[in-house]
Amino acid sequence: MKPRKVVVPLDGSVESETIAPFIREIAGPLDCEVLLLRVLEPFGPPVADGPQVIVDAIDARRNEAMEYLAPIAADLRARGVRVGTGVRRGPPVEEILAAVRESGADMVAMTTHGRGGLNRLLFGSVAEGVLRRAEVPVFLMRQTAAQLEAARTVRRPA
Repeated sequence: MKPRKVVVPLDGSVESETIAPFIREIAGPLDCEVLLLRVLEPFGPPVADGPQVIVDAIDARRNEAMEYLAPIAADLRARGVRVGTGVRRGPPVEEILAAVRESGADMVAMTTHGRGGLNRLLFGSVAEGVLRRAEVPVFLMRQTAAQLEAARTVRRPA
């Protein structure tokens, strides 16, 4: 049986990181390889100072994203999980799905912010978009307010 690959999108929020304990629990027993993914949404077109400013911002944002993923990946590796990291730039749903296809992943595991009503209409739902369009199973986790508060109190310093 070949190892399973799981793409785990993280957006930098405490909410997205609450999937990590679940991944730590299942990755070993299920012989999973994990790809931690951070998608950077592009900024709008440059207003002044030309494209060089935007290129520098992209590089800085990519480095920040890699630095963000590094300790999460290190924690998983310390627990014997095979893990890689990736940073992509573009619309989150499209980039998550592209990462799934390109990596040959068997599953996506992510959290949902649980937005509803007007917020969901205005901001959309990345989780919903991935769920509707993915060609592999998608595991969605939503935390209670108490669980999120507990996660915020133990979040590593920025």
